[in-house]
Amino acid sequence: MQFTATQIATIVGGTVEGDENATVSTFAKIEEGVPGAISFLANSKYTPYIYKTKSTIVLVSNDFVAEKPIEATLIRVADPYSTVAKLLDMVSKMQEHRPVGIEQPCFIAPGVEVPKDAYIGAFAYVGPGVKLGKGVSIYPQSYVGAGVTVGDGTTLYPGVKVYHGCKIGERCIIHAGAVIGADGFGFAPNNGHYDKIPQLGIVEISDDVEIGANTTVDRATMGATRVHKGVKLDNLIQVAHNCEVGHDTVIASQSGIAGSAKIGSNCMIGGQVGFAGHITVGDGVQIGAQTGVAGNIAAGKRVMGSPAIDARDWTRQVVYIKNLNNLYARVNEIEKKIKE
Repeated sequence: MQFTATQIATIVGGTVEGDENATVSTFAKIEEGVPGAISFLANSKYTPYIYKTKSTIVLVSNDFVAEKPIEATLIRVADPYSTVAKLLDMVSKMQEHRPVGIEQPCFIAPGVEVPKDAYIGAFAYVGPGVKLGKGVSIYPQSYVGAGVTVGDGTTLYPGVKVYHGCKIGERCIIHAGAVIGADGFGFAPNNGHYDKIPQLGIVEISDDVEIGANTTVDRATMGATRVHKGVKLDNLIQVAHNCEVGHDTVIASQSGIAGSAKIGSNCMIGGQVGFAGHITVGDGVQIGAQTGVAGNIAAGKRVMGSPAIDARDWTRQVVYIKNLNNLYARVNEIEKKIKE
């Protein structure tokens, strides 16, 4: 597939600056650009590459000002990053080959209705009482336990395990190896050993949620663990029992949320962030990578570090730590002079 600069600009609502007939057929990072590719510039750190990239077209922001000549054709847009995401999504859908039908061998419990446009892959298991929406895709070796609900257009990639009674909304994407509804980590100490606390709740995942590979969302002890509409969870994330993740929050890889923690809506959470249990994080909070969150965080805060503190204070502390060696040497020198 080939697209001209004019065609792309029309699709994304941009303005062409350069050759309107320049054509591209692939994507490339701006620093790895090749002829026939479209790239984007969204981070000022990569600005030097725009002057030497071999890409044919580059998406730039409306306020970008070139400091020297650029060979590539530019398409000016409001937000290059979201624009390239839109283009990638469009091309992906054009190239997508979605399987339909029931492959054998697989197991589908008696009484389960499989929509005509659904896909059940080989060696998949669909338990009794399961409700499948239109256009559902369940890839090979997936397990859908008894009484599970899977909404319209949702995809379970290979090896996904959804335990009994859990509910998954519409247009969700759950990647390979994810486990939804395993028991929460509930044990009661009893004379030197631990008694298991039965986990009788479920997991409720709302519409348009994406869950990364090998991520786990545990079932509640009672009630439900809830992941609200539009949440995006990266690979290798742990969401413990009775947690709640607010709508349109994004969480990067290897983060862990302990039991009964409440994460607000529209939060941005970096990788390897740890949350203590029974805390509340407000809406719109931004949390840097490797932060340890031990207590509540008010809405709109930006925090980093362990324990979590205001991001500006953390930045200052990093500078102080870098200077500790010099400071230590200066103090020693001053002490020597005082003694003398």
